[in-house]
Amino acid sequence: MSEVLSPAATTQPPKVGFVSLGCPKALTDSELILTQLSAEGYQTSKTFQGADLVIVNTCGFIDDAVKESLDTIGEALAENGKVIVTGCLGAKTGEGGGNMVKEMHPSVLAVTGPHATQEVMDAVHAHLPKPHDPFIDLVPGAFGEAGLKLTPRHYAYLKISEGCNHRCTFCIIPSMRGDLVSRPVGDVLKEAKALFEGGVKELLVISQDTSAYGVDVKYRTGFWDGKPVKTRMLDLVQALGDLAEAHGAWVRLHYVYPYPHVDDILPLMAQGRVLPYLDVPFQHSHPEVLRRMKRPASGERNLERIQRWREICPELVIRSTFIAGFPGETEEEFTHLLDFMREAQIDRAGCFAYSSVKGAAANELPGMLPEALREERRARFMAVAEEVSTARLQRRIGATMQVLVDSAPALGRKGGVGRSYADAPEIDGVVQLLPPEKISKTLKVGEFTQARIVGTQGHDLVAVPV
Repeated sequence: MSEVLSPAATTQPPKVGFVSLGCPKALTDSELILTQLSAEGYQTSKTFQGADLVIVNTCGFIDDAVKESLDTIGEALAENGKVIVTGCLGAKTGEGGGNMVKEMHPSVLAVTGPHATQEVMDAVHAHLPKPHDPFIDLVPGAFGEAGLKLTPRHYAYLKISEGCNHRCTFCIIPSMRGDLVSRPVGDVLKEAKALFEGGVKELLVISQDTSAYGVDVKYRTGFWDGKPVKTRMLDLVQALGDLAEAHGAWVRLHYVYPYPHVDDILPLMAQGRVLPYLDVPFQHSHPEVLRRMKRPASGERNLERIQRWREICPELVIRSTFIAGFPGETEEEFTHLLDFMREAQIDRAGCFAYSSVKGAAANELPGMLPEALREERRARFMAVAEEVSTARLQRRIGATMQVLVDSAPALGRKGGVGRSYADAPEIDGVVQLLPPEKISKTLKVGEFTQARIVGTQGHDLVAVPV
């Protein structure tokens, strides 16, 4: 009887060929690199044959050593084609004024100087993704590269950048978290893949300004799965959509500023690649209030943009946050905001009465409103927001929607709680699931079910699993 091999036994780890030239100092560098490669699960070999790529640790001290190193690099390129160069020769300048190795062998994948273990490993990871992390793999309950999560196992947040380049007068986040710093696109996608492979069914993309992803690095090209990917919102969302589709999962976008290039994301939503849901922090609608807030867009353009988005993707749901009672806000400016809410038909809206935050520039603006008036305007805003939201929810009655189950006691025989694509966890409404009509129908947390919408209840939908 033949032995049945497990998937782990049949999948060979990636192999790295390694050549070490030069003095004992270079040899110890090679030892460090080989140790790190082995710890991460790569096979290593002294030959080029069968290797997925080759590392050559070079010497650049005397002419003969330089010739030997260059010849070895040429031989590795001829036999294997994928070569990373490190060591002393990697630091030498050629006759043309550039890097000597790059001048002689322009097709090498990467070149570093001596004692550059991390740079070598970064180059290996870019062209041959690591099979294993010796530390993360030992953490109980972790999602591999993505580490531990505090959310339920079926959804997770994916932070794509830190900080913000805006200087909104009501906000002190840049003073605490600094300017925009985008994460390398390969790292973001690696984490997303680990989460999906760990069973996450909804990925919530977050940052301070998702639309600005990559601005700080001029949209430079990174690598993912052996292919070049630009550090740019559209390219990232496309790649996340591909990953989600392969795992039957959702991708939800948060903190999306309404820049013109956001229009390019809407066709992906219309095609079902990512959820037709945008969390856009508009904050206000009146141009003068937005100017005092130092926000990057005006209310008039936002109305046009929303209309355009809904033309491209009629199923789009928009959630937003607003501030009522900002310093200097007149009754006319506040009425403009209420009119905007009704015309824009914002599906989900939250509102804060303006609050003085220590260190915020808005505190110095003239026209600070009494607290009672700020709270009264917030209440008036929320009444309009609820009126708009309720009307839009009513239109769902009779529809059958996909629902992600968040709670299902007794396998859902007495009902449960879930969310549709229109509901982000903890900030939007939910779908109250009634007991299924079929006795055989069960619900399981973290899985999708189809449900027929039969009513509304405040900000929530009521549905029967089908």
